[in-house]
Amino acid sequence: MLIGNVGKDPDVRYYEQDQAVAQLRLATTEKGYTLQNGTQVPDRTDWHNVVFYRGLAKVVEKYVHKGDKLYVEGRIRYRSYDDQKGIRQYVTEIIAENMEMLTPKQSSHVDQSGMVSDVPVQADETNDRLPF
Repeated sequence: MLIGNVGKDPDVRYYEQDQAVAQLRLATTEKGYTLQNGTQVPDRTDWHNVVFYRGLAKVVEKYVHKGDKLYVEGRIRYRSYDDQKGIRQYVTEIIAENMEMLTPKQSSHVDQSGMVSDVPVQADETNDRLPF
């Protein structure tokens, strides 16, 4: 589970039979603090690669923009590839299964199927969902 801000507009691509994949970078920040001895510990920001598929990717394309605050649930995926120079690169991604838009102008919950509701729902609930 992550809560953070979108770093730039999502990159959305379509492949076979109108299937979509959206990628974005999400910044999460751990607030700084002051130790008892007066030492200041600064804020720490981490960046996460988040990937959305199918209906959820289409919702991201339509409603998510740079600066928006998101709540994302998903699983971690590790992968590697060889770049153009033949150097092995390692990637850590969050494969999103659920998302809630926390920016005030948007307050809907969206799951992997692209279904939206005004209240967060569990993956097995189907009541009160409106498709996009």
